[in-house]
Amino acid sequence: MKCPYCQSRETRVVDSRDIGSGESIRRRRECTECSRRFTTYERVESGSLVIVKRDGRRQEFDPRKLREKIRIALTKRAVSQEEVDRIVSSVEAELLSLGTVEVQSTAIGESVLKHLKEVDEVAYIRFASVYRQFADVDDLRRELDTLADPISRRVEEENESR
Repeated sequence: MKCPYCQSRETRVVDSRDIGSGESIRRRRECTECSRRFTTYERVESGSLVIVKRDGRRQEFDPRKLREKIRIALTKRAVSQEEVDRIVSSVEAELLSLGTVEVQSTAIGESVLKHLKEVDEVAYIRFASVYRQFADVDDLRRELDTLADPISRRVEEENESR
């Protein structure tokens, strides 16, 4: 593995961990030349998925791009990189389980929203605001109401049981 800092080909693995259900491995590496550390990911290359965008364009599915978009939604939120990797792996597994080569981008967006809703509601709203293209505050309010309904029901149930 080539060091991204000094381009040396002499690196060693410091730590390896399975991600998700063992679909991929996260490795911490250290360059023997410059002593800097970096992370690599190893996973089985599955059949390629083609994403059909809203405007009809097609592009190959890129888990790195998805990971980056989820990280943006999770900015300044207390969610680990391992959790982000788990979400990306789960979304990719869901897409592959569809059994088709071409997948609508909406399938990715809805899957990500489902996972973010379980992990962090603020990140969910951030992602939804871009994905669902909120036009105004009313769109945001409607989305917040969908989040508040289950929460208010849970609070009411807890209060009733006391």
